[in-house]
Amino acid sequence: MTETRANSKKLFIKTYGCQMNVYDSDRMSDALAPHGYETTLDMGQADLILLNTCHIREKASEKVFSELGRLKELQDERRAMGGDMLIGVAGCVAQAEGEEIARRAPVVDMVFGPQAYHRLPDMLARAEAQRHLHPALRKSIVDTDFPEEDKFEHLPAPRKEITIKRGLTAFLTVQEGCDKFCSFCVVPYTRGAEVSRPVAQIIAEARGLVDAGVKEITLLGQNVNAYHGLGASGGSTSLGELAYLLAEIDGLERLRYTTSHPRDMDDVLIAAHRDLDILMPYLHLPVQSGSDSMLKAMNRRHTAAEYLEVIARIKAARPDMALSGDFIVGFPGETDADFEATLKIIADVGYASAYSFKYSTRPGTPGANLGDQIPEAVKNERLWRLQDLVNAQTTAFHAACVGKTLPVLIERPGRMQGQVGGRSPYLQAVHLEGGPELIGSIHQVEIVGTSTNSLVGRLKEAVAA
Repeated sequence: MTETRANSKKLFIKTYGCQMNVYDSDRMSDALAPHGYETTLDMGQADLILLNTCHIREKASEKVFSELGRLKELQDERRAMGGDMLIGVAGCVAQAEGEEIARRAPVVDMVFGPQAYHRLPDMLARAEAQRHLHPALRKSIVDTDFPEEDKFEHLPAPRKEITIKRGLTAFLTVQEGCDKFCSFCVVPYTRGAEVSRPVAQIIAEARGLVDAGVKEITLLGQNVNAYHGLGASGGSTSLGELAYLLAEIDGLERLRYTTSHPRDMDDVLIAAHRDLDILMPYLHLPVQSGSDSMLKAMNRRHTAAEYLEVIARIKAARPDMALSGDFIVGFPGETDADFEATLKIIADVGYASAYSFKYSTRPGTPGANLGDQIPEAVKNERLWRLQDLVNAQTTAFHAACVGKTLPVLIERPGRMQGQVGGRSPYLQAVHLEGGPELIGSIHQVEIVGTSTNSLVGRLKEAVAA
């Protein structure tokens, strides 16, 4: 190990998009650690730069090519000084446009999708073997196949000291891909069909995280509540059943999961919210629109009434449940009445937070071929109105917490001297006066005020020195 560190090389990963990409970036770092790579926050010092891309946002590929242009300048500077820098593009843009990236950006040494990062050390070795070649003769290595092998079986576990450096909370991917084929979404084409990891594999990874000091785990999946992993008995295990198993791990204090689909909120998962204190009362459950005609056009395969019925069942099981959601405005054919129906469902549910977007076409998706596109000015006006309503609900939710005592996981020193910061069960940032002895555990905190994006608290109980 000493020799590896003495000859260490620097790795910089820029992560775009969702929590699963954050998890994937960490696992890529873990895969390269045995090969002498240590992560750095200084891009200019890196021997290897990876862009872990996301295809969800508008003009995602253009942003990647723009970033690659800047990296070429950095690479040229390094080579002018007698050194070198390898560049890789990973993630969903790489999966969707791998050959195009290799063609348009010869600066890239490796292009690989999210199902191939367990093969990163091999790709890197092949790229390094081309170092002696003139840059014009180097060829980008492209790996965008969906492998038959389980990538998670081939990934090394991170060292404990690396895990705890990442914080008291951790992501854990349990499910990938999606079979829903919403007409606006590129995920089924970039992440593939739904695949669930075996229960034993998840339990082992969760135990490793907790042993390293992690207190809170968020289970990840493109459609996480469709999880159906292989259980100990040889049958399929649901996400609700998995939650009961994870709750038995000593030292795990909190459990979350994201992102869910309304059609997969089954009775067992809802019962888990009723029975398990470890399962936090905060649920991200996207609906996208309140209009049945828009939901049909989006291929969501549920109605607004069915979504509200699911919400009612959840709140009956867990009355203190807070909800967040996703909304798309300006989907092709959206009328004023359709948009008003979306505002109504927001008003009916009362969200603690939400993410909202203007519709933009994604090549290869059914929505890209629809007519009756909505003018940008109309999209902008609708988005502003929707966000104004959601922001008011978020402000009201924060205000309703004032006077309550909430269990807060203290995670880090605060921005101000003598302060610490943490998270409430509802994922709200909470700041309070206190010393470093509070960090790493859950404390009862009285909420005494709010700021723009956080709560202000006061410690309720004395802490032993």
